[in-house]
Amino acid sequence: MKRDGHIHTPFCPHGSKDSLNRYIEAAIEQGFQEITFTEHAPLPEGFVDAAPTKDSAMKLSDMEKYVNAVQQIQQEYKQDLTIRLGLEVDYIEGFEKETTNFLNEYGSYLDDSILSVHFLKQNQTWYCLDYSPDVFAEMMTAFGSVSAIYQSYFAAVHQSILANLGAYKPKRIGHITLVHKFQKKFPCPQDFSAEIDAILQKVKLLHYELDYNGAGVMKPLCGETYPPAQIAAKAKEMGIPLIYGSDAHAAKGIGQGLEQIQA
Repeated sequence: MKRDGHIHTPFCPHGSKDSLNRYIEAAIEQGFQEITFTEHAPLPEGFVDAAPTKDSAMKLSDMEKYVNAVQQIQQEYKQDLTIRLGLEVDYIEGFEKETTNFLNEYGSYLDDSILSVHFLKQNQTWYCLDYSPDVFAEMMTAFGSVSAIYQSYFAAVHQSILANLGAYKPKRIGHITLVHKFQKKFPCPQDFSAEIDAILQKVKLLHYELDYNGAGVMKPLCGETYPPAQIAAKAKEMGIPLIYGSDAHAAKGIGQGLEQIQA
């Protein structure tokens, strides 16, 4: 079955205003039989968006509209493909209780979701690590090195897997090498194979899935999938389910990076 498990929507403040119908029609044209809309879940109560533009996630006041819109479109296209209602939930260390409360309220509506790390903290300041090369450069100053950012990122991903977020915790871990997004400009001199292996072991142990994300292929300073092919191959050998995701933020992004995905 041809499936795209990571798609954003017009409810995304930093995405396009393409309608749900446009995303779906693009998916149908490319022969997808199943898709999941995974809009960025509202950030946990008390957390201040670290992105300079404060547009990382959907507002809580839009949640009901989002759920209703996807449920309506599920019915409209039920003869054409399977549409799942999901979220991309941020794991933010120290906000586990707030995230659990949110999931307890809305989790019963969800068919499928992703747990991702986008925010890292250093010296009491939060950073959105994938926002821009300029922000990543600021992080290098704050953290002390590229290697220190990578260390913090992989530790946060590992912690997200272990975190108790209640019965509705997402079981798919998002783009586990997102920290590679600017690697061509800011190469990392240190090897993090051991940290990645530890992440894969925990994903396997807990019977989770991995987001096999094509968006990095389209990022000029990355040029590879998240995770890259060799890590994906290892996960596959371990029996970890790999779910392709375009991470599309516009209808034209459906299917991006799919040619680089190792079947």
